[in-house]
Amino acid sequence: MQLNSSVTSALVDQLRADLGAAHYSVSALTGLWGSEADAALRRNQRVPALRALTALRTKIGRAEPSATLAWLFVLGLPVTHADLAAALPSLSVAGAVALGLVAGGNAAAAPGATEKPGSADADSPLRPLLELRPYSFVDEHGAGSWWIASDLGELALGRPLGETHVLGVGGASLTLSGLLIPTRVQTALDLGTGCGIQAMHAARHSDHVVATDISVRALELAALNAQLNGIGNIEFRLGSLFEPVAGERFDHIISNPPFVITPRTEGVPSYEYRDGGLVGDALVEAVVRGAAGHLRPGGVAQLLGNWEYRTDQDAFDRLDLWLDAPKAEPGAGPHPRPVLDAWIIEREVQSPALYAETWIRDGGTRPGTADFDRLYGAWLDDFEARGVSRVGFGYMLLRSPAADGTALRRLERLPGALGHNPAGIGSHLAGCLAAHDRQTAADDGLLSRMRLTVASDVTEERHYWPGQEDPTLMTLHQGGGFGRSVPLDTALAALVGACDGDLDVGSIVSALAQLLDADEGELATELLPGVRGLIDDGFLLPPA
Repeated sequence: MQLNSSVTSALVDQLRADLGAAHYSVSALTGLWGSEADAALRRNQRVPALRALTALRTKIGRAEPSATLAWLFVLGLPVTHADLAAALPSLSVAGAVALGLVAGGNAAAAPGATEKPGSADADSPLRPLLELRPYSFVDEHGAGSWWIASDLGELALGRPLGETHVLGVGGASLTLSGLLIPTRVQTALDLGTGCGIQAMHAARHSDHVVATDISVRALELAALNAQLNGIGNIEFRLGSLFEPVAGERFDHIISNPPFVITPRTEGVPSYEYRDGGLVGDALVEAVVRGAAGHLRPGGVAQLLGNWEYRTDQDAFDRLDLWLDAPKAEPGAGPHPRPVLDAWIIEREVQSPALYAETWIRDGGTRPGTADFDRLYGAWLDDFEARGVSRVGFGYMLLRSPAADGTALRRLERLPGALGHNPAGIGSHLAGCLAAHDRQTAADDGLLSRMRLTVASDVTEERHYWPGQEDPTLMTLHQGGGFGRSVPLDTALAALVGACDGDLDVGSIVSALAQLLDADEGELATELLPGVRGLIDDGFLLPPA
């Protein structure tokens, strides 16, 4: 797939025009088969969608172009030449074959394999060689929609995935794209780009994006997706980890790395899209340590990862070691790698058994088979041999220390659901970072002179014993962001309630001291750490 050729570029342009004319979009497909079929597809079940499309064709007596494309590229089922020709009038069937989207015949291609463009017998059905799905999103730049090509999934193949499989937009992809800080930057790096989805999101807030991958096929598909969606500021490079960008630094590094912990045992599949080929969580460690040398001052890296809890060490203790520069040998001078600022949020912890089941199923091997049991044993043997008791999953935000010396080292466990607006978490993170830096740089005197306001998504909950005037429990709830809840005592609740931007913190503390008949200095000492925490978490906002 040589995307730099004028012939291929013309074909991609024709494909884009046809997809747009067919209204091939997320909302259109939901309209064709309904929300219940959407939910079933997310569970890898296509029967409800298939039945809806079949009923539609029977009702109107022909195939709608969007239904034909969905039947072929989402459900993974063959279509006739006539139907595809009607759905892609500009590109034509010959053009679809030339682009490697379809092939004639009934034989299924090997997982992850490509077929040379060629002619297709007009009497034989056309089967998909790729998934081509509509994708929609909302970020700080507004609503957007793209088409994303990737390798055929288990649903279309009817067998486990191949080891060179290029994954489309999955749950982890959606999580990371929602976390991306949208601040405008000059340069961004998408490490391990896969189908290119994170690079495409980064292109919305970056002047130039470099996207790397160890897979030639992944880079071809990522380049196709960028061109298909009219995104021209991404440069694609082949290589492992940071090798393709040796000596370069970036404002924003993004990575959904192949972090899945896989036994290094013969007979256990090693999928390129999820397995970096290293033992345990060493791949995530390598990305963390490597990011420090490739961030500009104040630059931010954001990635997803797994980390191991071992018998003799908490996972967060191990993460701390990844973030700190090693001690220099006597007389060797300073170490070249700086200490990283970090905000790491653990969202989930799994037992070795549950972790093994999750990722064996992800590869398409079904429970109750001999292969499943064999792989299950290999995973448990690996964890047992290395003393792994649990595996954590979460979000890692790393930062090259800023010139002003403000530091951030925050490792926390936040299980449970996100706030009401998961798509806005990137902006929430950016706001929390800026607020943290501001309050950290402020001594208590400067903090006392700040006029704070309560964030618009914050509510307060109070519980009372029957017949009592004073609450027994007060809690602040955050509607957006990470959906945090913070318990309050009487004084802190009163302070938060008075933060409307008119009075500074010091004046509020002074008034509370008189009201509570307390020493003003002691009350300030008690309340200001809580105020700093509420600023860090986005409950209280410093003045603009």
